Amino acid sequence: MLAHRLIFIRHGETAWNVERRLQGHQDIPLNEKGVWQASESGRRVLKMLGPRGVRADNLRFVASPLGRTIHTMRLARQAMGLPEEGYDVDARLKELTFGDWEGLTWPEVQARSPHSANWREGDKWNFVPPGGESYAMLAARLEPWLERVESDLVVVSHGGVARTLMQMIGGLASERAALADVWQGRVLVFHRDRFDWD
Repeated sequence: MLAHRLIFIRHGETAWNVERRLQGHQDIPLNEKGVWQASESGRRVLKMLGPRGVRADNLRFVASPLGRTIHTMRLARQAMGLPEEGYDVDARLKELTFGDWEGLTWPEVQARSPHSANWREGDKWNFVPPGGESYAMLAARLEPWLERVESDLVVVSHGGVARTLMQMIGGLASERAALADVWQGRVLVFHRDRFDWD
């Protein structure tokens, strides 16, 4: 059970999101819509917490180190009326890596590796792409980070991380968590043993 509130923002849209390419650890920048979504996420957090809440000493900010999450964090903080700086970076919040599949669309993966693609569709949580990692491996990476959460947090990270936290904190079945929608431009709030979209 998570004692503190974890306010989760997925990075804004990128060209690869539009093309439905597997991004993983690739450093793809925000597109124009993604810039708007990043600011919109910040406005939603400000509306939720209020000006005093976003400036509270017990509220920390942390982001994945990839460019699209750093850019989202800075834009979100600006929208909250905060300086761009003033957040931590933690590599454990990186997206799961798709290894050799990064940069491909799912139809391209199916054409190149039909057996592996079918295997992943049958067990998305546990399947490890060639040179990549599974959601289960991502959960193992996130577990020590989650255990050290000692204050309310605003986190800017990735869709795969959000899905994994849905399973770890909210108890969503792994097969459902791996398929869950994670929207850009909205805010996902984790607290105790549940999660809700704002």
